[in-house]
Amino acid sequence: MGAVHPPVLVVMPPPSATTAATPAAPLGRPRLAWRREILLALLPTVTVLGLLWLLKLLSNQQLLFASLASSCFLIYLDPGHPANSARTLVISQLSGAMLGFGFHTWLGPGYPGAALALVGVIAIMILTNTMHPPAVATALNFAFRAGTGEGNLLLFGLAVGLVLVLLAVQRGSAYLVRRFTPVS
Repeated sequence: MGAVHPPVLVVMPPPSATTAATPAAPLGRPRLAWRREILLALLPTVTVLGLLWLLKLLSNQQLLFASLASSCFLIYLDPGHPANSARTLVISQLSGAMLGFGFHTWLGPGYPGAALALVGVIAIMILTNTMHPPAVATALNFAFRAGTGEGNLLLFGLAVGLVLVLLAVQRGSAYLVRRFTPVS
């Protein structure tokens, strides 16, 4: 029989003044000074605004691209996170678009096609280990209103390509911030 050990009391140090004023760093990325945070947030903001401008020129289906705005800001939050890798972004977003478009074409707009697109994109993300939550919204958007033909699917693919450019720029920016931020 095992020995009985007395309970252990763990005493936590009081929080310092710096931790009380600074929120916790999301996903392990250190919180930067406000000026640097704004500069990093500027890249996805400009990318999303550029996508909206492109959509206005080429299409009138702004809602189909709303999930890419979420992808842009997830990339800003932590460009090195596995959910934001180029492979994950391409497989999950394009699978969501194709499944949503396919079920919309087969069943028309409505809940049955949306439900099948939802389950399908989740299954693909699990099977390929490419979990990217905004892709679920992509599948639903295309399933409920896939637009006026394959042109929107191609335009969405182009927009995913622009988000991949953002991913490369954000990773480069994150590297430079780490490289030139003094260790304290």
